[in-house]
Amino acid sequence: MLDKKIAVIGSGSWGTALVKLLGHNVDKIGWWVRSEQTKNHVLKHGRNPVYLQYAELIPSKLDISTDLPTIVNNYDILIFAIPSAFLHQSIIDTGITHFDNKIIISAIKGIVPEFNQIVANYFHSSFGVKYNDIGIIAGPCHAEEVAMQKLSFLTIAFLQEERAQHIAELFSTWYMNMKTSVDIAGTEYAAMIKNIIAIANGICIGLGYGDNFQAVLIVNAMREIRRFLEEVFPQYRKVMDTEYVGDLLVTSYSKFSRNRTFGTYIGRGYSIKATMSEMKMVAEGYYAVKCLMEINKEYKVYLPITEAVYNILYDGISPVIEMKLLSDKLN
Repeated sequence: MLDKKIAVIGSGSWGTALVKLLGHNVDKIGWWVRSEQTKNHVLKHGRNPVYLQYAELIPSKLDISTDLPTIVNNYDILIFAIPSAFLHQSIIDTGITHFDNKIIISAIKGIVPEFNQIVANYFHSSFGVKYNDIGIIAGPCHAEEVAMQKLSFLTIAFLQEERAQHIAELFSTWYMNMKTSVDIAGTEYAAMIKNIIAIANGICIGLGYGDNFQAVLIVNAMREIRRFLEEVFPQYRKVMDTEYVGDLLVTSYSKFSRNRTFGTYIGRGYSIKATMSEMKMVAEGYYAVKCLMEINKEYKVYLPITEAVYNILYDGISPVIEMKLLSDKLN
């Protein structure tokens, strides 16, 4: 496993942070970026000109290309860090039709909207990638703090513990502690749902709710995630572990959380269009909440926070009214 060549697909904040991490342990890293400008700037200055400009990269270790098929063909382990809303189109536009003999790792904390699928299911159903060859990178971890080399934790999930351990070694540094999991579905769904919760928390902040209410909201959110996972993917897991609750907490409370920021704008009265124009990065929870509501039509799990966010973002219900209704359901 450790002799396989590894590449990162995506040049946003998280993709850049992962490239920085791998640079500590890997001699040559493939990296797909969208623009020649980004490629040339990184090679000349050792920094991404758009995202995490303060993250120091090592150009001599990077094989950067704007041609996705070339990176896919030349590397064995592909880490996808593209916003989930653009994943399918990014692949289809380049003419890629298969990922034979590749190990796919999703660093995407969202859902593929064209199929209402988490990323693991998408690669399995659309390209025939075996679940044994699919891994998940889970938090709690913000790209900004990784770039600043602040002490952090990451979880690598594969169905095979040994494979998870091998991949974890590639990311382990003095400031990054690694743990492993075999719950690929649970970690990925939890990572997707916590983005929705972070939007809810941001809306509350925008409306002027205080710490007391936010604490109650997050406790209920933990229960919401547990109910969904137990119904849809029943298996032994400790939902209080860092890859579930830890990821929820950091995304809901951190100033770096794009989903919390998105929700804060909405709570302050901004329209969705205005909010998106203010933010340079994609808030995965905006797309995820619609998909999760579709998925939950089959399972009918009680998801009051998710429903409240959906009602605000897609049904145009006033955040003031919807959050008051939600508060009556929490305990």
